[in-house]
Amino acid sequence: MKISPSILSADFANLQQGIELVEKNGVDYIHVDVMDGHFVPNITFGPNVLQAIRPVTKLPLDTHLMIENPEDYIDAFAEAGADIIGVHAEATPHIHRAIQMIKIKTYRPK
Repeated sequence: MKISPSILSADFANLQQGIELVEKNGVDYIHVDVMDGHFVPNITFGPNVLQAIRPVTKLPLDTHLMIENPEDYIDAFAEAGADIIGVHAEATPHIHRAIQMIKIKTYRPK
């Protein structure tokens, strides 16, 4: 079993401390829920938040894009430090394109 706590429930004023706390307690990933206010009613983070937390942890950033047309944002999130990117099939008419982009952008040789 892999554990991936979401930063959505963190204290945003102390995000680094929250990430360090869960990392110290043995989690496997840090989960980042990205919402755009269109695909889902809430709005959360953009790539700038991933870029800010990337230096805080070596854990993989598991990035969940709950956004319309995610293929328009995959590059930005990958460049900001996302290690894993998940999208919703119903969020895009081009799911095959989104999947291919994710494979290319998040591939990291071992």
